[in-house]
Amino acid sequence: MRARSVDVRGAAAAGLLLLAAGALLAGGAAAHRLAPSLLEVRELSPGRIEVLWKTPTLRPAGVDLRPELPEVCAALADPVPGGSTGSAAAATLRWSADCGEAGLVGLSFRVHGLAESRTQALLHLELADGRRLLAVLRGGAPVFVVPEREQPLQVAGDYLGLGFRHILGGLDHLLFVLGLVLLVRSRRMLVWTVSAFTLGHSVTLSLAVLGFLGLPSRLVEILIALSILVLAVELARGEDAPPSPLRRLPWAMAALFGLLHGFGFAGALAEVGLPETEIPLALLFFNLGIEVGQLVFVAAVLAAQWALRPLTAHGPPWFARVPAYGIGSFAAWWCFERAAVFF
Repeated sequence: MRARSVDVRGAAAAGLLLLAAGALLAGGAAAHRLAPSLLEVRELSPGRIEVLWKTPTLRPAGVDLRPELPEVCAALADPVPGGSTGSAAAATLRWSADCGEAGLVGLSFRVHGLAESRTQALLHLELADGRRLLAVLRGGAPVFVVPEREQPLQVAGDYLGLGFRHILGGLDHLLFVLGLVLLVRSRRMLVWTVSAFTLGHSVTLSLAVLGFLGLPSRLVEILIALSILVLAVELARGEDAPPSPLRRLPWAMAALFGLLHGFGFAGALAEVGLPETEIPLALLFFNLGIEVGQLVFVAAVLAAQWALRPLTAHGPPWFARVPAYGIGSFAAWWCFERAAVFF
């Protein structure tokens, strides 16, 4: 019983550290927002293109975040602001250019300022021959060269990294996973529970992205916050309380709530889009990226729990419940914040 108490306190300390780090990274109580810049290039006829550049208005001061077209492309008109994709949170420019009758294959598109702003840019290319290409540009790889055909390995790498960064940047999803680690004391059951959560969100992510299922994004965000709150309430009850279905069948609860979180992942992927020629591959590797990021986070929690165990052996009994109240506070804030948009 003594070892079990120490183990719970160690997990609590690990949870507190990760909660504090998450709060700092998320800027207080904000959940994930995947907000890359967007460079959309549509080839109307060989070499004749329309360009849309959309970038968040909130970014580090002094950063020159801008697209660069190939040298052979000559602007046909000055960029004009606005358009249907414009919003208060983003600035949008549109213009047209002529890149020559040879077309776009072999030409390079670049976005400056990605390393300095620590952001990404999504490049959507629609060629005159009907092909649609997508690339994720970042600080270490700010250039995309239009290939003869899309390379599967590049698609796999782009979407694997996109999924990995998305889950690690999503405080709400991570708090749910942290709650599972704190709820399930058996390592074997924890494996089953996390796997069930993965299976659940994989199913709805795939079905939603492919257009077979759908829920309003605002409703999904509220329900995700509620799922975290339910888990926090269960954690706050403690292990001495009468066992609830959440404790008796944590894997079933994780699978059920995973279905809900999958709609949230699908909303993020919808912002990015899928390359038409490699949809199954992109979807698979985005999902794998989420899973890898999730496993890295669980490993970090368990490692921190092990490292802090000697320091928490003599902590007060109430200390084990502090992460539950921390998780619940975040979740309650998100419930109110996300519900406010309906009023």
